[in-house]
Amino acid sequence: MVQTRRQAREQESSPGTESTAPSEPQAGQWGRAWEVDWGAYLGVLALLISAPLMPFYCVLSCEKYDCALTGPVLDLYKSSSIYDLWLKIPSPTIQAWKVGLTWLCFQIFLNTLPDVLHYILPNYKGGKRLGAVTPAGNQLLYEINGLQAWVITHTLWFANAFYFKLFSPTIIFDNWGGLLWVANIVGVIVSVFVFVKAYLFPTCADDCKFSSNVFYDYMMGIEFNPRIGKWFDFKLFFNGRPGIVAWTLINLSFAWKQYELYGTVTNSMILVNVLHAFYVVDFFWNESWYLNTIDICHDHFGWMLGWGDCVFLPYMYTLQGYYLAYHPVHLSTVHCIVVLTLGLSGYYIFRAVNHQKDFFRSNNGNCVIWGKNAEYIQCSYTSSDGKQRQSKLLVSGWWGVARHMNYTGDLMGSLSYCLATGFGHILPYFYIIHMMILLIHRCIRDEHRCKCKYGKDWDRYTARVRYRLLPGLF
Repeated sequence: MVQTRRQAREQESSPGTESTAPSEPQAGQWGRAWEVDWGAYLGVLALLISAPLMPFYCVLSCEKYDCALTGPVLDLYKSSSIYDLWLKIPSPTIQAWKVGLTWLCFQIFLNTLPDVLHYILPNYKGGKRLGAVTPAGNQLLYEINGLQAWVITHTLWFANAFYFKLFSPTIIFDNWGGLLWVANIVGVIVSVFVFVKAYLFPTCADDCKFSSNVFYDYMMGIEFNPRIGKWFDFKLFFNGRPGIVAWTLINLSFAWKQYELYGTVTNSMILVNVLHAFYVVDFFWNESWYLNTIDICHDHFGWMLGWGDCVFLPYMYTLQGYYLAYHPVHLSTVHCIVVLTLGLSGYYIFRAVNHQKDFFRSNNGNCVIWGKNAEYIQCSYTSSDGKQRQSKLLVSGWWGVARHMNYTGDLMGSLSYCLATGFGHILPYFYIIHMMILLIHRCIRDEHRCKCKYGKDWDRYTARVRYRLLPGLF
C-alpha cells in the first residue's frame, strides 16, 4: 500500500506506525507555513544574502589563502578593500559555461531514459514508482532511474579518462571557480522559473501554498511538485541530479588533480572518495525509498532546494576532496582504519535503524527485533477529520537506545569524511558542523510535531527512551 504523507514524514523521524489507515490528507495540513512573522522574514533575507557568499568565500580561501578561512578576513583587516577581495574571486569563463551547461543537458537527457537496471539487478527498485499522497490528495508517478544515470555517467567518465581522452579528468577542478558562477546563475534561474510557474501554470494548484511574504515564498517554494510534462519533476531531478551524480565525479577530478600536482593519490583522498561514493551509490540504490522521506513528502520546491542542490551541495559537501587537492595528507594505517570503521559503522546504524522501523510497520508491530518480541507503546491521536486513531511507538532495538539513532548513524558517517582530512584546517570540517546543526534542529522540530500529535502518550515514550541522539549525553 502506498504511504500517505503523514507516514512518509514520519519515515525518518518517528518510531510509530498507524494501526489503521489514516484519513485523506487535507490541504495545508503539512508543509511550509501559510503566514510568516517578522523573525522568519529576517531569517529568510539573511539566508538569501549569506548562503551564496559561503561557497565563494571557501573557494577564495583555498585558491588565494592556502585554505585558511581567516585569510580573507585578515587580508581585509590589514590592507585590502572589499573590492580588492572581489577581484581575487575567480571569474566566469566561456569554458566553465560550456562544461556546466553540457553537464546539465546531459543529466536532463539521462533523466528521460526509462530505467532498465531494475530488470538486471536483484532487489533494486527502479522504474515507475508511485510517490506519497500529497496534502491535496494527489499521487504522482515517478521514473526512478538515478542509479542508471550514475552508472552511465561514470562509465563514460572513466572511458574518457583512460581511452578517448577528449578532455582532461581534472576539467572540473580546473574550472571550479567559473563553474561556481554557472551553478549560481542556473540555481537562481530555476528558482525564479518555478516561482513564476506557480502563479501562471502550476502542476497541481491545490498543493500550492502562498504566504503574505514574497521572499519566503521564493525561498521555501510555492509548488509542491512542479513538473514540466509528465516525467520531468523538478524536485526529484534537482535533489538527485545533477548535484549528487556530480558529487563522485567532483571527487575523482580532485583526486586526479592531486596526482597531477604531486605524483600520487594519498590514502586520505582515497578514503574520502570511497566513503562519499558509498553514500552516493546507497542514495541511488534506495531512490524509490527516498520518495517517502521528508525532502520529497514535506518540502515545497523553491530557492532552498533549487539553488541549494545546484550550488550548496556540490560546493560545500565536497570540501574534503577540494582541501586535499591543495593539501595532501598521508594518514597512518591506524587513522585510516578508525576513519573507515567509523564511516561504515555509521552507515550500518543508519540503515539498520530504518530497517527495524520499516519491518515493525510492515508487520503492524507483530515481529521479533534483536531476538525478542517487539515492544511498543500503544497510543492514540486525533486525525485531521476529527477521528480517534491508534498508533504504536517502537521502543525495541535501536529505537529503544535513542529516539533518532538513524541521525546518529548519519552523523558518524559525516564525521568520518572530515576526519579523513587530518587536523590541519577547519575548512573540511564544515560538513559535520552543518550536519549537526541540521539534524539537531530536525530532532527538535520532529519531536515538537510528535508531542502535538500524541500528547501524553509522547511523554510516556520519551520517559521510556530518554535520549535523542547520544545515549547518556543528549
